[in-house]
Amino acid sequence: MTKETVASRVESSTVGQVSTSEADRTQEPHEGMTFESEEAARTYYDEYAGTAGFITRVMSSRKSELDGSIISRGLGCRGIPDNQRPGSFASQKRDRRRDGCTAMILVKREKPGMWVVRKFVRDHNHPLVMSPTKRRPIFDEKDKRIQELTAELRIKKRLSAAYQEQLLSLVKDVESHSEHLSTKVQAVHRILKELEAKRQELSNPSRQHNAIKVELNEYNVIFRWTLFLRS
Repeated sequence: MTKETVASRVESSTVGQVSTSEADRTQEPHEGMTFESEEAARTYYDEYAGTAGFITRVMSSRKSELDGSIISRGLGCRGIPDNQRPGSFASQKRDRRRDGCTAMILVKREKPGMWVVRKFVRDHNHPLVMSPTKRRPIFDEKDKRIQELTAELRIKKRLSAAYQEQLLSLVKDVESHSEHLSTKVQAVHRILKELEAKRQELSNPSRQHNAIKVELNEYNVIFRWTLFLRS
């Protein structure tokens, strides 16, 4: 696998993961929207509420029976703020009981590191503080640039991890080949020593009567050397 192939695969998968949770943050909430944590979902909904013109509240929570951790959270509109209610204090209390705004968002933990929007109610039963035509963008250019740099950093980290994995695999292959070559070099050295010993034995005049026997042994060594080179 080439470096370009690794980079292409890692970058494409990384971009897909980032676009799901980061690009949607500039949009209105919708079912299927994902977040990395319950806190991230709550922060997003608070920012959305501030832009839309209402105040949030915790509507419901559900905990895991295994470890007691939060596995779902319902966030909704608090209704008309008290300082926006006309009339006396008594009428404000009646209005607070009566309005019961149903605008809300429900997020559930599907797995560690993934919270998904399972329900979203957009409409409110009361006027919003800020007109929709005057809504400001949730993120300004500086925030968007920070998001882009964060996404780019995540891609670089994943590429670095992929390259490191490829490098470790290459090092293991080199070590394996080195061990194999070392074994062959030792065998060659041993055969050369045997040939040198036979040469010295043949060059000794006192052992000329063993020439035929030595010659046969040398042929045997050469034959072994040939088989080794073919292996």
